[in-house]
Amino acid sequence: MMLEELRETVCRLHAELVRYNLVAWTAGNVSGRLPGGDLFVIKPSGVSYDDLTAEAMVVCDMDGHLVEGDFAPSSDTAAHAYAYRHLPQVNGIVHTHSTYASAWAARGEPIPCVLTAMADEFGGEIPVGPFALIGGDDIGKGVVTTLTDHRSPAVLMRNHGVFAVGDSPKAAVKAAVMCEDVARTVHVARQLGEPLPIPRADIDRLYDRYQNVYGQRSHL
Repeated sequence: MMLEELRETVCRLHAELVRYNLVAWTAGNVSGRLPGGDLFVIKPSGVSYDDLTAEAMVVCDMDGHLVEGDFAPSSDTAAHAYAYRHLPQVNGIVHTHSTYASAWAARGEPIPCVLTAMADEFGGEIPVGPFALIGGDDIGKGVVTTLTDHRSPAVLMRNHGVFAVGDSPKAAVKAAVMCEDVARTVHVARQLGEPLPIPRADIDRLYDRYQNVYGQRSHL
C-alpha cells in the first residue's frame, strides 16, 4: 500500500512542475524513494504530463533497474539511483529545465545569496555542478559531489538544468520551485546593478530560523 501511495504522490507532484512553468513538453521528472526500502518511483520516459497517472509511474531498484511498470523509466533514472545510494537522507529528487535557473547553469555561474528567501531555503548560494552527459550516472555523481557538505538542496548542473533533493518528494519540488523563483529575481536585480550580498552571519541566522522555527510546530 505504501508503494501505491508513493506512486500517487509522485504522479501528483509532476503537475506542480507544469503549474510553476518549470518544464516544457516531456522534459523533467520527479522521483520518490520508498521510506526504509530499496525502491524508488519515477516518471516514465517521454510520456506527456497530461497522460501521467499513478499507474504509469515506474518502480526501480537502487541500481536503476526497472522492477515494476509498463513503461521505460526516465532517462535520468541512473542519476536518481546514484544520488539515492549516496545520499541516504534524501527521499525525493526533482529535475527541471526551468528558464532562469537553466540560464544560470548555461553560464556555469552559482546564484549568489542576495535574498533572504535564498538564505531561508538554501542557506547560501545555489552551487553549480559539473557538465555531465545524460543517460548514465555521471549526473548523479555531479549532484552528490556538489551537494555533499553543502546546505543547498538544489544544484545547477552546468549547461543542463536544476536537480533538487529533499527528505520527501514534496520538499524536493519545493526546492526546485524556489530555485527558479530566486534565479529570476536575482537576474532582474542584476539588470539594475550589482545585488548587495547578505553577510554570512545573517545568512546563518536566517537559515536556522526558517529551518527550525518558521511554520507550525507540534506542541506535543
